[in-house]
Amino acid sequence: MRSMKTFLCVAFAGIFFAGALAQAAQVTGTVTNKTTSKPSAGDTVALVEPMAGMAEVAHTKTDANGRYSLARNNNAPALVKITHQGADFFADVPQDGAVREIFVYDVAPKVDGVSIEADVFEIESDNGQLRVIERFFVHNTSMPPRTQWSQKSFEIVLPEEAELASAQGQRPTASSLPTSLKLQPNGPKGHFAFNFPIQPDEGDKDTQFTVSYSLPYNGKFTFRPQVSLPAQSVGVLLPKSMTFAAGAGSTFQTLQQDPNVQTFVAKNAAPGKPLEFTVSGSGAMPREEQGAAGAQGAGAPAGQPGGGIGAPINTPDPLSKYKWWILGGLALVLVAAAAFLLRKPPSMPAPGAAHVAAPPAMPAAGQIAQTYATPAAKNSSLLNALKEELFALESEKLTGSLSSEEYAEVKAALETVLKRALKRS
Repeated sequence: MRSMKTFLCVAFAGIFFAGALAQAAQVTGTVTNKTTSKPSAGDTVALVEPMAGMAEVAHTKTDANGRYSLARNNNAPALVKITHQGADFFADVPQDGAVREIFVYDVAPKVDGVSIEADVFEIESDNGQLRVIERFFVHNTSMPPRTQWSQKSFEIVLPEEAELASAQGQRPTASSLPTSLKLQPNGPKGHFAFNFPIQPDEGDKDTQFTVSYSLPYNGKFTFRPQVSLPAQSVGVLLPKSMTFAAGAGSTFQTLQQDPNVQTFVAKNAAPGKPLEFTVSGSGAMPREEQGAAGAQGAGAPAGQPGGGIGAPINTPDPLSKYKWWILGGLALVLVAAAAFLLRKPPSMPAPGAAHVAAPPAMPAAGQIAQTYATPAAKNSSLLNALKEELFALESEKLTGSLSSEEYAEVKAALETVLKRALKRS
């Protein structure tokens, strides 16, 4: 009898410690400085849990070989944050704890090779107001590659009458999602700055900044864009029912691509160079047609920006990829999310899956189709997306752009979906 009790005690102890060891996994990885092409030694490394208010639950530093190891006490969604020369670089932590090599760059307040590829306005009218979404696609082609970061990493000028609604920044890494930010006033009225790193481009992905604002509108408004850096293109997207007129000395090309949207482009804008355009009339940007338009791009080569939009008339097409990101992005994300949440067993494909699998015009759309190819890949992709969304949610809370009530409501919903996804993993 005593031997039986001893056996049971040992067995239960073994189960207990096995469970403890299963929970206390190690997160290991290597940090490489791509500016020097050497291991990044002495960087601070933190394990961050988005569901715990971005709490840093473990800390360490990289060794002489750039390696680090962190204790992970649970399977909650987590990010690894590397702080290098004051700038933060993030990487997702897979459920198995194996983190790929993380890259960082040396940091400077100003870096040669930073320019604006495109400044794109999407404009519509609504109840005596103009609603504007302005997107900046910012190149960093510095050599050797370095990150531009300071309290004023990227400066913008909005119309003095603008009432700011939101601001976001998005890193050029493949898995990055937009992060809500708080714009910093930067001198005269309408002048603002982003405190957000401009990392070197990764492939065809650059850093993106998005600002949403409204303007008082009596049926006519004149924009005088001011770029802080040389800009390859300034684009304007309008509903068909509105009217566009270029100002004196401003040269805009008309791109006839989408029957539902007007597109105008001015090339080679520069700081201090006059640029002006006036919009009048009323109208809203098309929404239902966006999904159908995205499907028409199915013949584009995978990963090629602008494919499927159609050849412009008598001019190159400098804004095709940006236009499709702007008009098709939300529709594609919703289709992909629906394909995951409503998916059936592998033998019974979910309706609409073919539209996701077809290579559309949006950059990286082929990657989305591959991600949702198998149940395991779908679940992993959803977990990563939820982690990024929780990260963005916490950043909105910290910047004060989200009320306590909205924060609690959105976080509760995200946590519910996340828990269901974790059960399947």
